[in-house]
Amino acid sequence: MRWLRYHWYDWSLLLAIVLVVALWALKPSGMELVLWLSLGSLFLHQVEEWRWPGYFPGMLNAKVFESPHPDRYPLNANSGLVVNVVIGWGSYLLAALFWEQAFWLAIATILVSVGNVMAHTIVFNVKGKTLYNPGLFTCWVCFAPVIWFFFTMTIDQGLASDTDWIIGVVLGLVLNYVGVFKMIAWMADPNSPYVFERRSLCPEDRMG
Repeated sequence: MRWLRYHWYDWSLLLAIVLVVALWALKPSGMELVLWLSLGSLFLHQVEEWRWPGYFPGMLNAKVFESPHPDRYPLNANSGLVVNVVIGWGSYLLAALFWEQAFWLAIATILVSVGNVMAHTIVFNVKGKTLYNPGLFTCWVCFAPVIWFFFTMTIDQGLASDTDWIIGVVLGLVLNYVGVFKMIAWMADPNSPYVFERRSLCPEDRMG
C-alpha cells in the first residue's frame, strides 16, 4: 500500500499511454471519444501535478492552506491517493463507460475539469503569487479543449435532458467541493505518517 501511495501517479502516465494506443486501435468517435480523452486528460494532469514538475502537493499546502507542515498537512499522501485515484479515476472512468445511461455523470466530471482550470489558473496563482503552478499546463492543453468539445456537442446534439443538467451540475459541485477539498479536510492530520517526499514540496521548502 505504501508503494501505491507514492507511485499511483506513475500509473497515470502508463494508463495515459495505454489509453492513447487503445483509442488509436478502436477509433471511437463523438461523445465517446471526448469522454475517453477526458479521462486521458486527467491522467496527464496528475502526472504534471505529482510527478513532473510534481510539487503540487507542497504548493497546495504551503501557498493555498498556508500550512506550517507542507509535507503532510492538510493534504497528505493518503488523502492524495483517495482524491485522485478513488474519486478521480473512478468518476471519470464511469462517465466514459456509462455516459449513454447516465449522462449526468459525464456533466459532473466535466465540471470537475472546469473546477481544475479555474483553480489552477486563478486561485493557485493568486495564492502563490506565481504565473505557473503544476497542473496549469495540462489544464489548458488537455482539459480546456475537452470541455469546449463536450459542451459544444452536448448543446448542438441535445444529448442532455433537463434532469441530466440538474443532477450533473449538483453532482459536479459536490465532487469539486466534497470530493476534493472536504475530503482533504476530513483526512487532514498534522501528525500524519503519510509524509510527502522532498521533491513534492515547493523548491523553496525543500531545504527545510
